[in-house]
Amino acid sequence: MNRVKELELEIIKHKNLYYQGKPEISDFEYDGLEDELRELDPKNEVLLMVGSANFKSEKIEHDQKMLSLNKTYKVDDLLSWADKKPVISTFKIDGSSCSLIYKKGRFEVAKTRGDGKFGENISNKILCIEHVPKILDSYKHDFEIRGEVYCREDDFIHLSQEMQKMGLEKPTSQRNIVAGLLGRKENIELSRYLSFQAFELISDDIKLKSEEDKFHTLQKFGFETPDFFINKNKKDFENRLHEAKAFMSEGDYLIDGLVFSFNDLKLHDQLGETAHHPRYKMAFKFQGETKNTKIRSLSWQVSRNGILTPVANVEPVELSGAKVSRVTLHNYGMVKQFELKSGDEIEIVRSGEVIPKFLGVVKASSKPFEVPEKCPSCDEKIFIDDIRLLCKNDVCPDKVKDEILNFIQKIGIDDLSGKRLEEMIKAGLVTDIPSIYDLTREQLMTLDKVKDKLADKIISNIEKSKSVDVITFLSSLGITGGAFNKCEKVVNYGHDTVEKVMALTVEELSQIESFAEKSATEFVTSLQSKKNIVNKLLSKGFNFKTREVKTDTAIAGKKFCITGNLTMKRSELQKMIKENGGVAVSSVSKATDYLITNDTESSSSKFKKAKELNISIINESKFMEMID
Repeated sequence: MNRVKELELEIIKHKNLYYQGKPEISDFEYDGLEDELRELDPKNEVLLMVGSANFKSEKIEHDQKMLSLNKTYKVDDLLSWADKKPVISTFKIDGSSCSLIYKKGRFEVAKTRGDGKFGENISNKILCIEHVPKILDSYKHDFEIRGEVYCREDDFIHLSQEMQKMGLEKPTSQRNIVAGLLGRKENIELSRYLSFQAFELISDDIKLKSEEDKFHTLQKFGFETPDFFINKNKKDFENRLHEAKAFMSEGDYLIDGLVFSFNDLKLHDQLGETAHHPRYKMAFKFQGETKNTKIRSLSWQVSRNGILTPVANVEPVELSGAKVSRVTLHNYGMVKQFELKSGDEIEIVRSGEVIPKFLGVVKASSKPFEVPEKCPSCDEKIFIDDIRLLCKNDVCPDKVKDEILNFIQKIGIDDLSGKRLEEMIKAGLVTDIPSIYDLTREQLMTLDKVKDKLADKIISNIEKSKSVDVITFLSSLGITGGAFNKCEKVVNYGHDTVEKVMALTVEELSQIESFAEKSATEFVTSLQSKKNIVNKLLSKGFNFKTREVKTDTAIAGKKFCITGNLTMKRSELQKMIKENGGVAVSSVSKATDYLITNDTESSSSKFKKAKELNISIINESKFMEMID
């Protein structure tokens, strides 16, 4: 019983510290305390506590309790819970949950999670976040939006700079600053450096059938939402976990796992909730461990886009089952923010078996703070671009190597390793991506340990890579925001040739799921910068694979536009349209044959235009009948 009491006090203490933005232990260590208490006293009331009961300002009651999420660290547990049902997944943002209340379409009040039943009034802080809609002309009813307030990496650095100018204490970490700002009673305007993503919509006036509907509706209202994907099988789950690990290492804001939710909202009603968590949602978290170590030296690596990425070479330390000697330091802004240098004692974290990340300085050394003035790869002058250092030399060896290696790995040319590529670049055999396709057997045999058989194999693999689908080709180019799943959405939307993709405008791309104006602009700008490479590659004789398309169906040659509420993923509908000989279009015009939507009435521009032009409006069931 003494141990039970100790655990109760420890859990309450660390829960309160976490919600104040001052955690002393990792999430994994905290979960271990709860697991131990659960074994000793499964019905202990402390296990049912949600959030924190530490209130500093006005207390407001939630209309519906804001529960915590049940969580697991094991893939098998996640798959068992999903039970082969379609499940929506989103990144689990490491920030502070809150609720926004709208009355007749106008923002009224914002509340923190608090203890789940009562939260604190943070309306003045949320009003500072520019992209949170304040008035909704399209939906003048009462509703509640729930989501996560968080801080992006570049915003954290700019916030820190402003706080120092104001004579305020410099924030210690991106993780803790959100709770710190939401709890402030002065300098409220600093909250403009925060961001908000919505994941829940509660309304008596709008009827939704799926989680996917919910996200589309939130986006239609003008809210930023997490990228979401439907997971139907084990492979889908594994891919999403892999993406989350990559984002934890490279993303511009903090996540600590994924949230999974049954797509069918009827299941939500059937499964219900416990006093602590909903049964229809599950959080998957990566085991994380933090430790302190010392920086031995700093090194800078040049990426394919010319950005210099800082890495700390640290005194080796055992972390999450691996010996760690290198730690990513994010970017120049982060190095400058903390004036990182050799001798600094720092706190690092390793989660999900990805490269460890820097969290904060424990004790600074007295050595001078320095940053490079020349590129470590080509020795050219480097430039400061806000929070990044840039090498603008187009023929910088490391920059070229990283761009080519990324292409080789994504396009799938086996037996061309990074080490072999480096040797080819030094020998002048490869100068850019297209030059790979000019390599000869004789040139390869001049390389170390490359004999006849291996040279023939490499040439054969290079030749095979020319026969590729458009999605893989695009994702191999290193386009900003051009990961495979994003390129897949672009192609499935109807831009299914390289020529069509190259002609894309920001406006057209913004109509595709997961592309906001900012990400669409970045994608198109980056794509256009690669026009010369694309043209050279096309001249090498690429043969793009195409899906088999039926030409004898009822929809062959017909043009379909999609809008509104759906039960299927839009990309799936677009794929079915194309596979059955139809054409998926992004907007309604006189040439459009059908508009697919489950809405019987809608204020969307596509719906209105279809009615004006007397275009047939059909639901998914009717469409399925047509292709059957």
